[in-house]
Amino acid sequence: MKPLVLVGLMGSGKSTVGALVAQRSGRKFVDVDAVITARMSKTVRELWEEGGEAAYRYLESDVVLEVLHDNTPTVLAAPGGVVLDPVVRAALADCVVVWLRTSPSTLARRVRPGDHRPLLGDEPAEAFATMAAMRSELYRQVATAILDTDELGPEAIADVVLGLLASNPADT
Repeated sequence: MKPLVLVGLMGSGKSTVGALVAQRSGRKFVDVDAVITARMSKTVRELWEEGGEAAYRYLESDVVLEVLHDNTPTVLAAPGGVVLDPVVRAALADCVVVWLRTSPSTLARRVRPGDHRPLLGDEPAEAFATMAAMRSELYRQVATAILDTDELGPEAIADVVLGLLASNPADT
């Protein structure tokens, strides 16, 4: 079974939807940020502040590649910036990748103040718009399927993702 990888900007629902899809499909669920914080015993923000973006991106890529090289059927909630790494993008070619595409305005409403999201700053809507402009083409390049999530809740998104898996059994 190919790994199922959920990509998209932070707040798009990758962790919530991934857990639902894993539970309903019998696959293992891996949330990369949770793995990193457990291994390092620090929050994302603490790691970001200590080592900067480059150091955190290295940790993200390392965990993603580790999971993708494991033969366990997995649903992977990938970090939003993981598509910035060309090595990871190449590894995603052997996966079922679903881009949970969400508008910056919806993301700004979903993400609560105080979340450990160092890239958002004081203007989340502006930060999301900038990230979307920088990453959308990369998400498109790796995506097997694109799912617009603005009007969908987690259960409905999970239903669509499971439907994609069921309709393409050769890929899963």
